[in-house]
This record gives sequence, structure tokens and C-alpha cells, in this order.
Amino acid sequence: MAELTNDQLREAVRERYAAAAIGEGGCCGGGLISIEQAATFGAGLCGDERAELPDAALQASLGCGNPTAMAELRDGMTVLDLGSGGGIDVLLSARRVAPAGTAYGLDMTDEMLDLARANQAKAGVDNVVWLKGQIEAIPLPADTVDVVLSNCVINLSTDKPRVLREAARVLKPGGRFAVSDVVADPGMDDATRADMQQYVGCIAGALTREEYTRHLAAAGLVEIEITETHRVHEHAGSAIIRARKPAATDEIGAVAQSSPA
Repeated sequence: MAELTNDQLREAVRERYAAAAIGEGGCCGGGLISIEQAATFGAGLCGDERAELPDAALQASLGCGNPTAMAELRDGMTVLDLGSGGGIDVLLSARRVAPAGTAYGLDMTDEMLDLARANQAKAGVDNVVWLKGQIEAIPLPADTVDVVLSNCVINLSTDKPRVLREAARVLKPGGRFAVSDVVADPGMDDATRADMQQYVGCIAGALTREEYTRHLAAAGLVEIEITETHRVHEHAGSAIIRARKPAATDEIGAVAQSSPA
């Protein structure tokens, strides 16, 4: 099979997400991985928080973790979910940052955004803003959000370093990056990497731990932590990935420590 361009890969992912939005399959699942592996993706990972959301939002959940559970959200924060899909993580986040905070959901598919708006109406959540766009070019100004979330989406990007740079750009100083994502083992075989079905199934495009760490650091983020939570494939696992954008006080402290007494 001829190697696909980035635009072709992005369109394949968009088509898969659009189909999932209207009930015709999914990204992380939907027949792209085994029945056993499918149990490691989706709404089942949301725990007791499922009761807070409409059934349609749960059915559209395509993630590999529960980033809202480890993001330490609180009233007044501004949150951004990259690749928000049917809106499950945005709606959970919006409840946690209410009443003064705002939750943004960014997705590139009209079908998913329509579904997310419908789920928002059913959930009765007001403090949400939906954005259409690509996670490689976030349509928000710099220093806008307190927390960037994502749930099994960054691995689908054709330019992951750019996504991480964009996440760092929109974070306020001191803001936090807290995502669930698939992380590849260093020895992932070429056949899996080349398999288009595995790519849109959230496996073949994943970064390794070393690559994730390097790209986060290059984006200017610090305090990087990558903790695998469970296996999703013979050559990959789901992980909680945390980092922080340095605050102005970090720089002041560093200067103070380096100055002679």
C-alpha cells in the first residue's frame, strides 16, 4: 500500500469520527481492535461519573482514559478539551469549573460538534463553548486556559509536536497539561505502524514515552510525568500524561537562586 499523505490520514480520521457521531463505528474501537482491547476504550473508563451525563454522550465516548479525574479542576478555571468528540469530557469539566469557569471543546468534525451540542442541551450545562478546528492550530489566543485536556486524540494527529506546542501556547503561565493518550512501546513493529486501520484505531500513530517527553519539553513544558494505566494493544498502553507550563514566579525563583548572596 502506498504511503498516505498527512492530509489523507487526517481525512481518514475525520471520516471515522463522523461515522462514530452518527452511530456507525468508532475511533478507538468500532471493529478496529479486538473485543478484548475494546474493553479498554470508551465510556466504561469514566467510573461513577457516567451518571452525570446523557446516554448519547456515553455511547459516543471513544477515549482511553478519564482525564477529568486527574486534572484537579475547580470553580473558576478555564478548560480546553482537544478533540472533544461527543462532549463527555467537556461536560464533566464544565460541571467541575462551574459556576464561574468555562469549558471549551475543540473538534474538527461537524457531526461530532452537532452531537456534542445535543448532549450539552440534554445535560443542562451552560458554561461550554464549542470550537471547530484542528488541534494542530487551536483557535484561541495565547495564555487563555488553565488546563488542557485530551482523551485518546493526540495520537491521531499527523503533527503531534505541533499539537503539543499549541497546547503550551494557549496555556496560561502555571497552567497544566493533563491528558490520557496511547503511548507506543519502543519496539512497535513496522507492520503495525503501516496499518491504516490501526492508525485510525488509535494505535499506530502513538508516540513512545521518550518521544512524548522530548516533544513536551521542546514545547516548553516542565514537570513531565507519564504513567501507564493499562494495556490497549500488544505494543501500546494507555497512559496519564501530565506537564505544566512554567509560571512567571518560576523564572523569578530561578534568577534568585542563581544570584550571588
